[in-house]
Amino acid sequence: MAGFRNLPSVDQVLVSEAGQALVRTHGHSAVVKAVRARLQHMREAIRAGEDGDALAVALPALLQQDLAAAARASLRPVLNLTGTVLHTNLGRALLADAACQAATAAMANPLALEFDLDSGGRGERDDHLRGLLCELTGAEDATVVNNNAAAVLLVLNTFGLGRETIVSRGELIEIGGAFRLPEIMARAGVTLVEVGTTNRTHARDYTAALGPDTGLILKVHTSNYRIEGFTAEVPAPELARIAHKGGVPLLNDLGSGSLLDLSRYGLRREPTVAEAVAEGAGLVTFSGDKLLGGPQAGFIVGRRELVEAINRNPLKRALRLDKIRLAALEATLHLYRDPDRLTQRLPTLRHLARSQADIAAQAERLAPQVGALLAAHGFSVSVCECRSQAGSGALPVDTIASAGLRLSGGGGDAPDRLSAQLRTLPTPVIGHIRDGALILDLRCLDDDATLLDALRALTP
Repeated sequence: MAGFRNLPSVDQVLVSEAGQALVRTHGHSAVVKAVRARLQHMREAIRAGEDGDALAVALPALLQQDLAAAARASLRPVLNLTGTVLHTNLGRALLADAACQAATAAMANPLALEFDLDSGGRGERDDHLRGLLCELTGAEDATVVNNNAAAVLLVLNTFGLGRETIVSRGELIEIGGAFRLPEIMARAGVTLVEVGTTNRTHARDYTAALGPDTGLILKVHTSNYRIEGFTAEVPAPELARIAHKGGVPLLNDLGSGSLLDLSRYGLRREPTVAEAVAEGAGLVTFSGDKLLGGPQAGFIVGRRELVEAINRNPLKRALRLDKIRLAALEATLHLYRDPDRLTQRLPTLRHLARSQADIAAQAERLAPQVGALLAAHGFSVSVCECRSQAGSGALPVDTIASAGLRLSGGGGDAPDRLSAQLRTLPTPVIGHIRDGALILDLRCLDDDATLLDALRALTP
């Protein structure tokens, strides 16, 4: 067919000026692969009746698009305008500038990671965080692994392997991704002993369950849900006394965990790590990338002899952190030594503590500018009230008054189509659909230009 003759060969594309430019940018192998794939697609289009001349003319531009798309990282920055500050699917906490700088330095340079600069001998990587964690929590000792689920797994395996672990039935939680505590306990090699009922557990339930096969007692802070009404649980101090009398450790898993009293920022008060330590728990576990506002990590703090036993467990090496996250964590923990300036320096707390009035003022500024950019797409923009949330299982029943932009128009599935289009931008914009409109909650938007620059890439 005549249409096929209009298509160039692979070699002709490669020796052309446009082809040579693509090779210089993307490399010979990638260009050859893209040309072959695009030419095959065009042959199929010609068989379906499309114009071969027009396809041949469009080939250079289409190849540029194909290669640019293939080179684009799938793990790329987005604008989180969902209203969920610690969005699990969007990477949870944003790191402070100090943490980013420390991580960059760790990536680009050799570090004294396990090297003692004083003695010239081998050092311990946990030493970089141990002092700070003990200072901030009041614990005797501390260690760190790659996330809080790993921290719980490691403690259970260390003290409960082949033995029993007692836990209230009302605390058998499921975390994100359908990971359930009973399954983690099974993988740790412990036998689960449930006590109490879903809504009420008493001290006598724990005491009756203690026996010669008990390895530890586990208390789980139900950070991602609340049971209200006719309820009862054993306070941590009393549970610590029961564990001590029974000669077993108490592990208090705080989950999202906080180093500060969040009520000072207008948020619901959550138990702090220091309080859990002071209440007598032998070990306390908590996350680094939730309310603490650092990179993904799981902390274990508590009595020295218990932490030392954990560090002797061979699993510890399999779960340890790399130098980059250790550097970022150290920098993040240093910020907590100056709590009065923490909201200025730590994005998580800055976003959680941001006032509705401040966000509403930003929405008023942005509404006419965003409206002008979206008018060609048939959408109108107005300021709306929103309810933000912490996310990642933290403060699960609390919402925070916020404000945002309501993008409406087009009817039917227009909000879904606009949402899909915003996700294709060079910097994708992620909102949520509510009441027939696309809502952009501005709580996590630090400056107006970021959103405007992203939206300018929209094509009619």
